[in-house]
Amino acid sequence: MSNPAKSLPNDTAELKAMIAALQAENAQIAAENAKMSATLRAHDQLVQALRLRIAKLQKLAFGKSSEKVEREIEQLELALEDLLVAVAEKDDTPIDEGLDEPVPEGASAPVLRRRPRVSDATLRERRELDPGACCPDCGGDLRVVGEDVSELLDMIAAQMKVIQIARIKKSCRRCERMVQEPAPSRPIPGSMAGPNLLAHVLVSKFDDHLPLYRQHEIFERMGTDIPESTLVGWCGRAMKTLSPLIERIDADILSSDLLHADDTPIRVLDRSRRDKGLGKGVKQGRIWAYVRDQRPWAGDAPPGAVYRFAPNWKEEHVLSHLADARGILQADGYKGYAKLYEPKSDGPPHLREAACWAHLRRDFHDFWASTKSEIARKALDRIGEFYDIERDISGQSAEARLAARQRLSRPRVEAFFEWSEQQLLRIPGKSDLAKAFRYGLSRRDAFSLFLSDGRVAIDNNPAERALRPIGIGRKNWLFAGADTGAETLGRAMTIIETAKLNGLDPQAYLADVLDRIHDHKINQLDELLPWNWKALNPEASSQAA
Repeated sequence: MSNPAKSLPNDTAELKAMIAALQAENAQIAAENAKMSATLRAHDQLVQALRLRIAKLQKLAFGKSSEKVEREIEQLELALEDLLVAVAEKDDTPIDEGLDEPVPEGASAPVLRRRPRVSDATLRERRELDPGACCPDCGGDLRVVGEDVSELLDMIAAQMKVIQIARIKKSCRRCERMVQEPAPSRPIPGSMAGPNLLAHVLVSKFDDHLPLYRQHEIFERMGTDIPESTLVGWCGRAMKTLSPLIERIDADILSSDLLHADDTPIRVLDRSRRDKGLGKGVKQGRIWAYVRDQRPWAGDAPPGAVYRFAPNWKEEHVLSHLADARGILQADGYKGYAKLYEPKSDGPPHLREAACWAHLRRDFHDFWASTKSEIARKALDRIGEFYDIERDISGQSAEARLAARQRLSRPRVEAFFEWSEQQLLRIPGKSDLAKAFRYGLSRRDAFSLFLSDGRVAIDNNPAERALRPIGIGRKNWLFAGADTGAETLGRAMTIIETAKLNGLDPQAYLADVLDRIHDHKINQLDELLPWNWKALNPEASSQAA
């Protein structure tokens, strides 16, 4: 076996040249490997981004709202987020956030260029770096010729504050009368909890879905030990304080002449089932959402949402919720609504049915996704034309929407139903595709109602959007502790989601309301409703906007 050392030159210069060449070669290989790794990371990132985009486009195009698709999108977002962080960690290029334009779609680099947008209400602090009065070189006097200003966005951590309320006692020197200011009212009489703290606890639990035991741990890190039992009591008593407002929101929304309705399951602990040997002691209840949203047709009534819990899916609950409702109800094909649409012996039905085209479109999409049926694809394309028209008239008046629908949508809708009848003669009667066609034809009047009333939406998306917080919450609390707990959840979401629909920061709104409600005149309580509310504190008003 030959010795490699014997093949090396004896000349020092030649050896140095050989070493330099090897070093250059190694550097080139390292650069190529780094480039290849970067390319692979960018490729993986792009793949994840495209998958996420495809999932979102499918949801947008076909109205897919099943929990399976929602979970898929969430998992893709998390995977993409982790990948972007890993790529950014390895990236040594300077970050320039001075550019405010968005990065083009399909870009393989993490989005780090857009400058954060900060509201004018955000607290600002000026720090001046002054070089002094004397020149560091010659000692001459310095004069101001300008300044370079840059901004640093920082966060001041939340902190607890104990507010001592000292009520000074004074006595009259002449008559010896004792004079003292009355004690200010508290959100919860006798409790130490201030309005801002209570609002934070409520929003964290019912909007951010942060359980009370986790809030307890966070407060401990802040130097305040608030027992879970105390937090439970605060939530309950605060909800009791807010009850008059919640009842007014409930009554106002459900008295609307146009409502969206939808429901979603929620797991509830039921120890009686476990005691009877019927499983793990968990039952499935339902939460209904009833939404008023006139913004798409520039209506006068403010938006709002009402949430009602029921221990099961029986129609009696819906009939109770909407017993006094009159007008139009836009919902899915749940059989519990059927009695509300039936004519009464003494007159017309309480409610007229407006069907949801997104639900029908979803049925066609599910069949197309599994079979690639050309007929299902044509149905999707035809329904897509309706949505194209709706996008163009969104935000216009009811009259303008009606005129556009009569001119553009009605011929297409009538043609769709005629075409549907023809397709039923061509396909197996027991297929899912036939069921979709029959579902649409059996509710033809309900699906066509939007053509004769510019206020009616083409689908029930406002109610579906209102239920998304429930789906997010289920991932954190898994189930409600009892029927009463689920009822409290519904009432809390009623006031929080209605505040959000009216463009308010729910925490700032609740803090102000909890601070004022006990001293507010009962006959003027409507002034504190989300759509009427004006903060007494200008700072709170800017935070809530």
